[in-house]
Amino acid sequence: MTRYWLIRHGEPAEETRGRCYGSLNVGLSDRGREQMRRVAEVARPGWFDCVYSSPARRALESARILAAAAGCAVRTAGDLRELHFGDFEGLTYEEAAARDPELYQRWMEAPTEARFPNGESFREMQARVMGAFEAIRREHEGETVAIVSHGGVNRILLAWALGMPDEKLFRIAQRYGAVNLLRMVEGTPVVEAMNAHRLTY
Repeated sequence: MTRYWLIRHGEPAEETRGRCYGSLNVGLSDRGREQMRRVAEVARPGWFDCVYSSPARRALESARILAAAAGCAVRTAGDLRELHFGDFEGLTYEEAAARDPELYQRWMEAPTEARFPNGESFREMQARVMGAFEAIRREHEGETVAIVSHGGVNRILLAWALGMPDEKLFRIAQRYGAVNLLRMVEGTPVVEAMNAHRLTY
C-alpha cells in the first residue's frame, strides 16, 4: 500500500508575519520547531521509506526534525516550493494592496486566477506541484513517503485527491505543522487524515 504524509512546515520566523512570503527563505520560529517535534514524536526508524522536502529553509528545517526521528535522509524537490508572489514578495498585505490595487483585488476575489508580475500564477504552481508528485509516485510505489512543504502545496494535492474544483481550494484549512494522510487504493487517492496535529495510523 502506498501512503503519503503531506505535512506543512512549522510556524516560520517572526519577520514573515502578515507578509507575502512564498519565496522568502526564512527558517522556523521556536514555536515552529516545537510544533514539528510534536508532529514527529511518534515516528520511529522505518516509519517512512523517504522524506521529501521543499527547498525552502522553513520546510527543510521541519523535514530534518521529522527525518531524524524516523531515521532516514531528506531529499529536496524544487517543484514542491510555495507560490512565488513576484513583486508582492516580502510586502505586507497592506503594502501589496497599495502597490497594485487592481491585482490585489483580483487575488482576493479569485486567488486561483491571479498572476503575480515577476512571479507565477496558481496554474503554474499547480502544474509543477502535480508534476513533482507524479515523479514521487512513480519512484515510490508501495512505500510510505513524507512530503514536507507548504499550505499551498498541500491544498493542491488534497483538492486533487478529493476531486474539488480549484475555486474551492481555500476551504481546506492547513495550520502550521498540519498533518494529512493520503493513501492510494488501486490508483485512486483516498484522504484518511487532514489538518491533524500529529502523525497517527
